[in-house]
Amino acid sequence: MSDEKPTRRDILRPLHLLGIALGCGVFAALVTLVSTGAFTARVNNAIIDGTYQGLTPLALGLVVGGGAFIVTLLMLSMLILAVDPNKVTKTIDRPVLYDAESDDDSTTGSTGGPSAS
Repeated sequence: MSDEKPTRRDILRPLHLLGIALGCGVFAALVTLVSTGAFTARVNNAIIDGTYQGLTPLALGLVVGGGAFIVTLLMLSMLILAVDPNKVTKTIDRPVLYDAESDDDSTTGSTGGPSAS
């Protein structure tokens, strides 16, 4: 493992967040295309003949993918607002959700209650 510890600013770069949101949007669009049968001959022939009623699978995939992109981007931006600005430049040297006291071995011993003798 490298000795360089990334800061929160390094981890939460805007281009990375856009890439994550784009990946989620593309994934949602592909799942929608596959589940609506966009790659089957029956659906494609119905679209070509003009007998397909409703939104075409390609248009539905674009709508669902765009919606997933926007929702993911909004969720990530709201999560970034929860970060304290003073902690943005601090380095991360442990998992984020762990308590600071969990590093001590003394806390894993007795629970501090009355002992049974």
